[in-house]
Amino acid sequence: MSAVEVRARVAARGLDADLAVAPGTVVALVGPNGAGKSSILQLVGGQLRPDAGTVTIDGTIVSGPGTHVPVHRRRIAVLEQRPLLFEHLSVLENAAFGPRARGVRAGEAHERAQAELDAVGCGRLAPARAWEVSGGQAQRIAIARALAPDPRLVLLDEPLAALDVSVAPAIRSLLRQRIRDEGRTALLVTHDAVDALALADELAVVQGGRVADTGPVADLLARPRSPFVADLVGVNLLAGVASGADAILLPGKERVVGVAQDGLVEGPPPSPPSCPRPSPCTRPSRRAARATTCGPPWPASSPGVPWSA
Repeated sequence: MSAVEVRARVAARGLDADLAVAPGTVVALVGPNGAGKSSILQLVGGQLRPDAGTVTIDGTIVSGPGTHVPVHRRRIAVLEQRPLLFEHLSVLENAAFGPRARGVRAGEAHERAQAELDAVGCGRLAPARAWEVSGGQAQRIAIARALAPDPRLVLLDEPLAALDVSVAPAIRSLLRQRIRDEGRTALLVTHDAVDALALADELAVVQGGRVADTGPVADLLARPRSPFVADLVGVNLLAGVASGADAILLPGKERVVGVAQDGLVEGPPPSPPSCPRPSPCTRPSRRAARATTCGPPWPASSPGVPWSA
């Protein structure tokens, strides 16, 4: 059973999403601006209702025909770019907010909050007011607040985007420890390949309101099959037909030569249903002497195998 399943449409946003997340898996959603990444998060979080289809969490439909479980009953934590701490509350009271909202007694909620603050390195700040802490400390406190209620799902909407470059690596490492290494289920929206590699197990490429591609993060980033992912990792995406064992022929008849990791078979691509275009090929922006294959959408021995040059 999947921890999260989204099979829903939202006509006003041009969204037709089909995504499944396994328990204990972190899935990074990447794609151009306006592709539908945040809309998928809002469907899961309950801020957006689908026109058709369903959203399921742990086998229970939370959004669908005649059904909509409100946000506060979904046991979901959301971490955004801004910490959004309550400035009139102390750091401890901020971290205890989630358990208290669920009806946990004050003493127990404060103990849980203090443990989470200690885990993110902010235990000594418990008596301070939220407005007295730095930006990096505020984001650490926001992580503690998000995890204090022990959510079954964590939604991360570009949580590092607003941080200074000197602070982001430490927060990234902390998120990896508290979410990925602890086996929590999470959805991450990001425009940073480093965030995807460090925090996620799987990558979902969202384009035009649809999930266009999914797979292990390392595989999809090392062997991009779409222009957006190629840009994300800094390579150029080309389309051509295998010409011999070490070259492709571009539409303009330019021949690109390299060293294919798994070899190429000369001839036109087989045009499988999952990839009707000519075989994609990537190469680094700078001229390179070697090439490796990128993830084939069909067997590596088939004609028109995609590769990097």
